[in-house]
Amino acid sequence: MTIQLASPNGLKKAMSNQTTVTEFLLLEFSDSRELQLLHFAIFLAAYLAALIGNLLVIMVVALDHHLHTPMYFFLMNLSILDLGSTSVIVPKSLVLLFFFFGTTNFAFLTIMAYDRYIAICKPLHYETIMKRSACVQMAVSAWVSAIPYSALHTGNTFRLPFCHSNIINKFFCDVPQLLQLSCSDSSLSEFGILIFSACLYFICFGFIVVSYVQIFSVVLRIPSRQGRHKAFSTCIPHLVVVSLLIFTATVAYMKPRSNSSSGLDLMGDVVYAILPPIVNPIIYSIRNKEIKAALGKYIAWNLFS
Repeated sequence: MTIQLASPNGLKKAMSNQTTVTEFLLLEFSDSRELQLLHFAIFLAAYLAALIGNLLVIMVVALDHHLHTPMYFFLMNLSILDLGSTSVIVPKSLVLLFFFFGTTNFAFLTIMAYDRYIAICKPLHYETIMKRSACVQMAVSAWVSAIPYSALHTGNTFRLPFCHSNIINKFFCDVPQLLQLSCSDSSLSEFGILIFSACLYFICFGFIVVSYVQIFSVVLRIPSRQGRHKAFSTCIPHLVVVSLLIFTATVAYMKPRSNSSSGLDLMGDVVYAILPPIVNPIIYSIRNKEIKAALGKYIAWNLFS
């Protein structure tokens, strides 16, 4: 199946000329040339910000041997995922890739919560538990585990027949919207996907919550105020990133579904798909002295060499 971009004025013609759907049309934000140029400029700036920010994090962590620790190893993987997830949200992208990057992203946030738990609750065993081989195994497991999940979503969706409208009221190809366009009863498939996804994400979310309950119980028992502040400062960026992902996903997927699009629906999709990849490297960089020091060192070296 193919995906094309359609203007709102071309919807009726596209709907009336097709009985069996072989392609999907994504809605443009506006028919106005001026607004199209504005949207192009905004999305280009957002993508470049996400691209530059995440590439800088990847470069700094890869080149600075002082940052070759489990926390920064997982942060580099998270930046790769953010870079991939924002790069596949284009009209010709396949939904498989977006689900793959999104699922792996949440898996790495869960692993990073475990890393903070070991670092704060079991500091004497950190070097033994979070050794390089263990970090690599966890990273590979996160990447590989997302493949069957995303393939299940895509395979289950495109096995359905589509013979009604082929208009997708989004700016990217999303599974829930596709299920609404199926000419067969997709309620069972939609319910199965909902249950499977909820189980997977609630397991990860529950693991994160349990980890931070243990972390906070240990941190609050630290006698010195400086020690508590240092421990909290290593957790705050991760908590902000997890909260941002959960909030934007909730706004995008938990709101009531309708057959007609609205500005609020499109804004929710934009926030969910684009905001986290832009904000994540900023959150981790602004509060992280090691990354800022390494980045400043490489910028100065490139300027004066």
